[in-house]
Amino acid sequence: MIVRDQPSALRLFFVVQGSVLPSILGKVLAVSALSILVLIVDRYVVTLLHVSFSAMSVFGIALSLFLGFRNNAAYERWWEARKLWGSIIADVRNLGRVATIFVGSPLERERLLNLGVVFAHLHRGWLRGSAVTDEIAGWLEADVAQRLSATQNPADAALRDVAEHVGALHRQGAISDFGQIAFSKVLASLGSAQASCERIATTPLPFVYSLLVRRTTYIYCLLLPFALIETTGWLTPLFAAIVAYVFFGLQTVTNELERPFLPAQNGLPLDAMCRAIEISVAEATGREPPAPLVAENHVLN
Repeated sequence: MIVRDQPSALRLFFVVQGSVLPSILGKVLAVSALSILVLIVDRYVVTLLHVSFSAMSVFGIALSLFLGFRNNAAYERWWEARKLWGSIIADVRNLGRVATIFVGSPLERERLLNLGVVFAHLHRGWLRGSAVTDEIAGWLEADVAQRLSATQNPADAALRDVAEHVGALHRQGAISDFGQIAFSKVLASLGSAQASCERIATTPLPFVYSLLVRRTTYIYCLLLPFALIETTGWLTPLFAAIVAYVFFGLQTVTNELERPFLPAQNGLPLDAMCRAIEISVAEATGREPPAPLVAENHVLN
């Protein structure tokens, strides 16, 4: 995720990091080159068919509405994912508070909270399709970490281990009935947030809708020079490039926001969120907390 102050009005036009321009530059230049070709042919070879600017304006408004709806849907997914991970951080901290109230043994409290850290890392690894063996090594025994990682859903397996441990402590009389209920509520909240994140990760926006928007964007940008050459003349390539930048840029931004868990510049900083959980658990168990992750070159992972 890009973390930086808003640039000044002058620097605004030169900031590349976090912009979609590098990924769409080829398309923008292609539209501009097409505009130059159309303009030259129309002026010096043969008069081409001119598309009504009014018709293109209506076409553009319709396309803008399509892109706006899709962008709103993608941002809603991104924001929901951020709220879910915020609730995961809060629930792991609540797990520590509940353990402090109802679990007398410091070793048992540390065990439960360590599993909370492991759950967060395993969930992050599942969402991103990456290995998190090194991150959980210091929080759990190697054999237990290997057993959890070998399951189909390691994060869910970590929550089961917490539930089994709480159940065992309750049967031993180390946790009261009220304590068991409190732990159950926290675990249910963690499981609900996990399942919601999995829903977002495994259910993309409908492909047919995305295909319609992409096709319409290409058609509009290909027809645009034929509508501009009569009114803008030699400025047609510039205006066509600006319009292409807007439409292709919105399309690219939507594609990034649609998948909020990927380690992209505009993705959620799951590494930093897991580090926040590590700090909270370390402080709750009397360990030396790790340093929080900071943005490198304005990018927070």
